[in-house]
Amino acid sequence: MTRILFVCHGNICRSPMAEYIMKQMVKDSHLEDDFEIASAATSTEELGNPVYPPARQKLAQHGISCKGHRARQVTRHDYTYYDLIIAMDSYNVRNLHRMLGGDPEGKIHMMLDYTDRPGDVADPWYTDNFDATWRDCTDGCRGLLKSIDR
Repeated sequence: MTRILFVCHGNICRSPMAEYIMKQMVKDSHLEDDFEIASAATSTEELGNPVYPPARQKLAQHGISCKGHRARQVTRHDYTYYDLIIAMDSYNVRNLHRMLGGDPEGKIHMMLDYTDRPGDVADPWYTDNFDATWRDCTDGCRGLLKSIDR
Protein backbone atom coordinates (compact mmCIF):
# COMPACT_ATOMS: atom_id res chain seq x y z
CA MET A 1 0.00 0.00 0.00
CA THR A 2 1.35 3.40 -0.97
CA ARG A 3 0.02 6.32 1.07
CA ILE A 4 0.13 9.74 -0.60
CA LEU A 5 -0.70 13.12 0.95
CA PHE A 6 -1.07 16.15 -1.33
CA VAL A 7 -0.44 19.51 0.36
CA CYS A 8 -1.17 23.13 -0.48
CA HIS A 9 -1.76 26.30 1.53
CA GLY A 10 -5.48 26.02 2.31
CA ASN A 11 -6.53 22.54 1.14
CA ILE A 12 -9.46 23.91 -0.84
CA CYS A 13 -8.04 24.23 -4.40
CA ARG A 14 -4.82 22.59 -5.56
CA SER A 15 -4.27 19.76 -3.10
CA PRO A 16 -7.85 18.48 -3.19
CA MET A 17 -7.81 18.72 -7.00
CA ALA A 18 -4.66 16.58 -6.99
CA GLU A 19 -6.16 14.19 -4.43
CA TYR A 20 -9.31 13.53 -6.43
CA ILE A 21 -7.55 13.43 -9.80
CA MET A 22 -5.11 10.84 -8.41
CA LYS A 23 -7.94 8.83 -6.88
CA GLN A 24 -9.65 8.76 -10.29
CA MET A 25 -6.45 7.69 -12.06
CA VAL A 26 -5.89 4.93 -9.51
CA LYS A 27 -9.51 3.79 -9.90
CA ASP A 28 -9.24 3.82 -13.70
CA SER A 29 -6.10 1.67 -13.40
CA HIS A 30 -7.87 -0.77 -11.03
CA LEU A 31 -5.30 -0.03 -8.31
CA GLU A 32 -7.63 1.23 -5.54
CA ASP A 33 -6.42 -1.44 -3.10
CA ASP A 34 -2.80 -0.36 -3.62
CA PHE A 35 -3.19 3.29 -2.61
CA GLU A 36 -4.45 5.55 0.13
CA ILE A 37 -4.70 9.17 -1.03
CA ALA A 38 -5.58 12.32 0.92
CA SER A 39 -4.78 16.02 1.09
CA ALA A 40 -4.09 18.67 3.71
CA ALA A 41 -3.13 22.30 4.27
CA THR A 42 -0.12 24.02 5.75
CA SER A 43 -2.31 26.87 7.06
CA THR A 44 -5.34 27.02 9.33
CA GLU A 45 -7.22 29.57 7.22
CA GLU A 46 -9.71 27.22 5.56
CA LEU A 47 -10.03 24.42 8.12
CA GLY A 48 -13.34 22.60 7.79
CA ASN A 49 -14.24 24.27 4.50
CA PRO A 50 -15.25 22.29 1.39
CA VAL A 51 -13.43 22.45 -1.92
CA TYR A 52 -13.56 25.97 -3.38
CA PRO A 53 -16.54 26.10 -5.80
CA PRO A 54 -14.58 26.78 -9.03
CA ALA A 55 -12.20 23.90 -8.19
CA ARG A 56 -15.18 21.65 -7.45
CA GLN A 57 -16.72 22.69 -10.79
CA LYS A 58 -13.48 21.93 -12.67
CA LEU A 59 -13.39 18.44 -11.16
CA ALA A 60 -17.09 17.92 -11.96
CA GLN A 61 -16.47 18.90 -15.60
CA HIS A 62 -14.26 15.81 -15.75
CA GLY A 63 -16.73 13.57 -13.93
CA ILE A 64 -14.85 13.68 -10.62
CA SER A 65 -16.66 14.23 -7.32
CA CYS A 66 -15.03 15.70 -4.23
CA LYS A 67 -18.18 15.47 -2.12
CA GLY A 68 -17.52 15.36 1.61
CA HIS A 69 -14.06 16.92 1.46
CA ARG A 70 -13.24 19.23 4.36
CA ALA A 71 -9.96 21.11 4.63
CA ARG A 72 -7.60 19.93 7.34
CA GLN A 73 -4.10 20.86 8.42
CA VAL A 74 -1.00 18.67 8.16
CA THR A 75 0.08 17.06 11.43
CA ARG A 76 3.36 15.56 12.58
CA HIS A 77 1.63 12.16 12.53
CA ASP A 78 1.11 12.57 8.77
CA TYR A 79 4.87 12.39 8.25
CA THR A 80 4.98 8.97 9.91
CA TYR A 81 1.81 7.70 8.24
CA TYR A 82 2.27 8.75 4.60
CA ASP A 83 4.93 7.40 2.25
CA LEU A 84 4.91 10.48 0.01
CA ILE A 85 4.02 14.06 0.83
CA ILE A 86 3.51 15.98 -2.39
CA ALA A 87 3.62 19.77 -2.14
CA MET A 88 2.07 22.07 -4.69
CA ASP A 89 4.78 24.74 -4.46
CA SER A 90 8.10 25.66 -2.85
CA TYR A 91 6.34 27.76 -0.20
CA ASN A 92 4.51 24.63 0.96
CA VAL A 93 7.77 22.66 1.00
CA ARG A 94 9.33 25.24 3.32
CA ASN A 95 6.28 25.19 5.58
CA LEU A 96 6.24 21.40 5.65
CA HIS A 97 9.90 21.26 6.69
CA ARG A 98 9.17 23.72 9.49
CA MET A 99 5.95 22.03 10.63
CA LEU A 100 7.25 18.47 10.43
CA GLY A 101 10.75 19.07 11.77
CA GLY A 102 12.51 18.49 8.46
CA ASP A 103 12.37 15.59 6.04
CA PRO A 104 14.81 12.93 7.30
CA GLU A 105 13.21 10.15 5.21
CA GLY A 106 12.99 12.13 1.95
CA LYS A 107 9.20 11.92 1.71
CA ILE A 108 8.48 15.54 0.70
CA HIS A 109 8.46 16.25 -3.04
CA MET A 110 7.15 18.91 -5.40
CA MET A 111 4.21 17.86 -7.57
CA LEU A 112 5.68 19.06 -10.84
CA ASP A 113 8.97 17.26 -10.18
CA TYR A 114 7.10 14.27 -11.62
CA THR A 115 6.76 16.07 -14.96
CA ASP A 116 9.16 17.45 -17.56
CA ARG A 117 8.45 21.00 -16.31
CA PRO A 118 9.38 21.27 -12.62
CA GLY A 119 8.17 24.27 -10.65
CA ASP A 120 5.08 25.37 -8.77
CA VAL A 121 1.56 24.19 -9.55
CA ALA A 122 -0.47 27.15 -10.83
CA ASP A 123 -2.39 28.69 -7.92
CA PRO A 124 -5.95 29.46 -9.06
CA TRP A 125 -6.70 31.37 -5.87
CA TYR A 126 -4.67 34.24 -7.34
CA THR A 127 -4.95 33.60 -11.09
CA ASP A 128 -8.51 32.22 -11.36
CA ASN A 129 -7.04 29.91 -14.03
CA PHE A 130 -8.42 26.54 -13.03
CA ASP A 131 -7.52 25.10 -16.44
CA ALA A 132 -3.81 25.61 -15.71
CA THR A 133 -4.20 24.04 -12.28
CA TRP A 134 -6.09 21.11 -13.78
CA ARG A 135 -3.27 20.62 -16.32
CA ASP A 136 -0.54 20.82 -13.66
CA CYS A 137 -2.32 18.45 -11.28
CA THR A 138 -3.19 15.97 -14.03
CA ASP A 139 0.35 15.94 -15.42
CA GLY A 140 1.84 15.68 -11.93
CA CYS A 141 -0.47 12.84 -10.89
CA ARG A 142 0.20 10.97 -14.13
CA GLY A 143 3.96 11.26 -13.62
CA LEU A 144 3.71 10.33 -9.94
CA LEU A 145 1.66 7.24 -10.71
CA LYS A 146 4.20 6.18 -13.36
CA SER A 147 7.04 6.66 -10.89
CA ILE A 148 5.52 4.24 -8.38
CA ASP A 149 6.62 0.76 -9.37
CA ARG A 150 3.72 -1.66 -9.08
